[in-house]
Amino acid sequence: MTRVAAIDCGTNSIRLLIADLVETPNGPSLTDVLRQMRVVRLGQDVDATGEFAPEALTRTFAAIDEYAQLIREHGATSIRFVATSATRDAKNRNEFADGVRQRLGVDPEVVPGEVEAALSYAGASSVAPAAPGTHILVVDLGGGSTEFVLGNGLGPVASRSMDMGCVRLTERFWRLAKPTAESIAAARAQVNAVLDEVQRDVDFSLVDRIVGVAGTITTLTAAALGLDKYDSTLIHGAEVDIDKLESTVAFMLEAERETRASLGFMHPGRVDVIAAGALIYGCILERVAQASSGRITTATASEHDILDGIALGLGTGH
Repeated sequence: MTRVAAIDCGTNSIRLLIADLVETPNGPSLTDVLRQMRVVRLGQDVDATGEFAPEALTRTFAAIDEYAQLIREHGATSIRFVATSATRDAKNRNEFADGVRQRLGVDPEVVPGEVEAALSYAGASSVAPAAPGTHILVVDLGGGSTEFVLGNGLGPVASRSMDMGCVRLTERFWRLAKPTAESIAAARAQVNAVLDEVQRDVDFSLVDRIVGVAGTITTLTAAALGLDKYDSTLIHGAEVDIDKLESTVAFMLEAERETRASLGFMHPGRVDVIAAGALIYGCILERVAQASSGRITTATASEHDILDGIALGLGTGH
């Protein structure tokens, strides 16, 4: 048994998993010791400026300092730090890499979208393993990008990563203002154009089940379930009707900021970007339902995602 620490640094949040990793005949297995999440908005304005803002780096380094202390306290002996969409795009990513190295003693892995997709599939598919002859579509909706991975019982068979996430869409179309009918229509048109590209590589008609991961999707699931507060034990593995999720999407797009902020399950760092994330997920669900001729009527949420894939990789060496 090895105690490992995995860090997923995305565009909106940075998350830590400390777990005990055990090699089994069926591959590596994880037992959670600690999970933490901080919303640091590392990708603030990267879409517009092409580089990390100084205040975004300050927030992120403060969170990494906290994580370094937790890793020491819990005795993790192996650390893996993976950075995704915003870091791929930032011109001053060396400054970020130097800060990570100083604090954790490891180099951040700035992974391409295809690797990000495979890591997400490895973590998410544990909640709903594909039965023989069936396909699962894992959707990892982040702040800067969204990954689509179609897989079966043997692993991924097709994937696509697109620069379409809740932070990126918010900054492009409405920033902190309430979405208008015009901005929603423009954003929806852009998302659908992206999905046209995705479907050239990932055949939605093969999907037998959708599994959605990351904070936007788990938050929308909490809303659809009618939870008073965020409860990962109720959200993880929850299968919700697409009709219910679509009505939740409509609510998030129509709600005033104060209304979104007052929701007991809503993390403060998601209040300003949840509407864009909801729009993206709603478009994806609509596409998959259409491609399946109505056969797909539900979507499952998973709390296991790229973070678990990163940790599992410490057992497999990749």
